[in-house]
Amino acid sequence: MDSSLTLLSANIRILDTQLALIHIPLHLYGNFLQPILQLVLSNATHDGFKNGSVAVHPPKGWPCEHPFVNISITPVECSIVCSRTLASELFVPVLNLLDPKTKGLVNITSDDFVVMQVDGEGLDAGQRVLELTSPLALAGIPIFFITTYFSDYILVPLRHRAQVVQALEERGFGFDQDALTYVNSYQHGRKHSATSFEVQPPSTPPPTTISELQIRTFATLKRRKIVPTVDSSIRLVQCAGRRDSENGTGQSRNRNSMTTAADDALHLGLVKCLISQPYPKFLSLTLTDTESAALLIDHTLLPHFAQDTLLGSRNEFLTPITLDLRDLPMESTGIICGVAGRLVGGTTGQLEDPVEMSYLSTARAGTVMVAEGELERALGALRGAENGVLSTSD
Repeated sequence: MDSSLTLLSANIRILDTQLALIHIPLHLYGNFLQPILQLVLSNATHDGFKNGSVAVHPPKGWPCEHPFVNISITPVECSIVCSRTLASELFVPVLNLLDPKTKGLVNITSDDFVVMQVDGEGLDAGQRVLELTSPLALAGIPIFFITTYFSDYILVPLRHRAQVVQALEERGFGFDQDALTYVNSYQHGRKHSATSFEVQPPSTPPPTTISELQIRTFATLKRRKIVPTVDSSIRLVQCAGRRDSENGTGQSRNRNSMTTAADDALHLGLVKCLISQPYPKFLSLTLTDTESAALLIDHTLLPHFAQDTLLGSRNEFLTPITLDLRDLPMESTGIICGVAGRLVGGTTGQLEDPVEMSYLSTARAGTVMVAEGELERALGALRGAENGVLSTSD
């Protein structure tokens, strides 16, 4: 299948932000609930959070004021992606209140990341994941990948930005002009905290073909005893916040204007999800400064949202397949591409189409989402690869 990939027509935009990734163990979620709420209600007055209060003081405008934020709660961890500035202002003060042993369980990357927004059509979700990640995996670049209702997002270490642009351009992807003229304002010499972890270059040469990459990926997972796990009680819905683009006069609303009733209902629903005790079963929220909130949530959280608050079907469920990567070095490459390759290439036959999939990278885990009816086929491909069974398409 190495020579059969079809070039994807897509436009890639590098968002103007430098990001940190934060890993929070689930049992510490409550300690960090206040800064998480402040990320969601980024323009809200702080009075709403005093003395443990969770009263909603709506932001002054919509969309999010920050270029990119992702908050994910999975069976493995709570994972936060936000600007380095926000990580320092909101999360580090809470981190410093913890005792040394507990503090060591929380990780904040010392390396900064950039995020690329990909808008493209023409391929199914699984093929799109493979097309976008394969050139970077073959170049030995560690990445994080987030599929949302609107777009795909690729997070890469800032120091690899030029290499990423070159690798994707060579595969036919187009970058907008802002991306090509993006100025690296990263300040070197930042002191690394004891609770941070740094992305290092891979210690071995990257693979030369996708088949070799798949073999390496699943050999690594098997060696580390990382197996795909499924909690069948989790049924995910992919959706997005409905935006009121009209202000009643036929004109688009100014993004600096006050929020509408729909915006307020969305924020209220998000807060209700986040304060679920002891933590939400599964939630991934992506906020940008150009689009409405994109959500991947367990179906049990849907009642927190009014019926007309969300875009997308409430009756089409995805099952998450989780890979716990906490014992894998963060600089490991090719996991996403290897998994996507197995599902795109390893589930096809003369009469079968590939499994439809999407992907969510978090700080220390990977989650593959497939339709409920495709779960057994997907697990068969992934577990077959674990056991060294490769399909003839490889």
